[in-house]
Amino acid sequence: MMEPFMTICLMFLSFSIFFTCKLFLEKRNQCCYILGYECYKAPEDQKLDTETCEKIIHRNKNLGVEEYRFLLKAGVNSGIGEETYVPRTVIEGREQFATLSDALSEIDDAVFGTLDKLFAKTGVSPSEIDILVVTISMITTLPSIPARVINRYKMREDVKVFNLSGMGCSTSVIAVDLVQNLFKTYKNAFAVVVSSESLTPNWYCGKEKSMMVPNILFRVGGCSLLLTNKRCLRHQAMLKLKYLVRIQAGARDEAYNSCTRIEDAQGYGGFFLAKDLPKAAAKAVTMNFRVLVPKMLPLRELVRYAIVSYWRSKTSTERASPGAGLNLKTGVKHFCIHPGGRPVIDGLGKNFGLNEHDLEPTRMTLHRFGNTSVAGVWYVLSYMEAKKRLKKGDRILMIGLGSGFKCNSCVMEVMKDLEDVNVWEDCISRYPVESTSNTSILEKYSWINDS
Repeated sequence: MMEPFMTICLMFLSFSIFFTCKLFLEKRNQCCYILGYECYKAPEDQKLDTETCEKIIHRNKNLGVEEYRFLLKAGVNSGIGEETYVPRTVIEGREQFATLSDALSEIDDAVFGTLDKLFAKTGVSPSEIDILVVTISMITTLPSIPARVINRYKMREDVKVFNLSGMGCSTSVIAVDLVQNLFKTYKNAFAVVVSSESLTPNWYCGKEKSMMVPNILFRVGGCSLLLTNKRCLRHQAMLKLKYLVRIQAGARDEAYNSCTRIEDAQGYGGFFLAKDLPKAAAKAVTMNFRVLVPKMLPLRELVRYAIVSYWRSKTSTERASPGAGLNLKTGVKHFCIHPGGRPVIDGLGKNFGLNEHDLEPTRMTLHRFGNTSVAGVWYVLSYMEAKKRLKKGDRILMIGLGSGFKCNSCVMEVMKDLEDVNVWEDCISRYPVESTSNTSILEKYSWINDS
């Protein structure tokens, strides 16, 4: 009787060891490394300075003194400087009559400009790419933008292609999530994520205040990433993905309607940004952190926070913000926040106890490049790298916010000391600036308030 029993036990033990080893190896191979990234910097003749702003405003015959005062106040307080970039149609005075060719030209400049540099820097050939993900929200073409990329670089016929459209400013993190899940199926693969936006056909020419704000905030930009799950290349990697959490808060009307593309009463198309957008963003981040925080913070901080929160609920009648008392710096060192606008940055900093050093990369990115939509978080990362803040072993929290309303976040580990200046090469020595308020506009046009 003992022999069959021992045989069964040995078989059970063997199967247990086999499946344990299999799970361990599968988990070990489910890695996602970022080998490189390139941000786009438009030509100098596309810079939007105060004089060009004046020309654009004067061309819009729908505006009156009340709208001028609004634009002056919003421009001064936007946190955006004098060196951001706009589409050529805006510079040339054709924003109201932009064509499809104009829109595609803007996309081609950003997409091909970053991909050319990315392939040259990493030494990876376009023919080696197994997965291609393109995230451009505000335009759809036939053939698709990914098809234009494949045709330009003569990629293989079996490349897996994904086109993420209409998903807003946080789509780059969504694309990384898509890639890491595809890596579970496709072993030893290279993936490229291309993130940009098309402002050319979306410039607002009306007079609704809530729709004029995007003209002040959104600017030309783009970024391309190269990712891999090849463990043999981990020593060449810049970053390693640790955790990623996606939250979609669109079931709530307040969140869903906070950022939409509409037409005004005169038929002018543009983006509507609701006044409660910062509130919708804060709620989405809170929902996201409920999932992310237990993954990225050490147990001692979670226990401490639980005790502090319980004690505060018993002794204080004031309602504290969701992140009050939570020390995120016990789990991450750097904060890469979407540069969507000053109110959103201020709100997140206040809710989660971040100081000006933590928020500096996001504020300076908004000042130098504006809100480059889906690519914005990578410009923030590039600022940290240019300032030589990123050292091996550091962890970065990246937070993407977008219409819908979505909050997508990820934690990445720095694999080696990073010091590339990327798009900040010609200006990093001037940053940080003491104030991000655009005082040059105020000095020149303050008379409008007295009209």
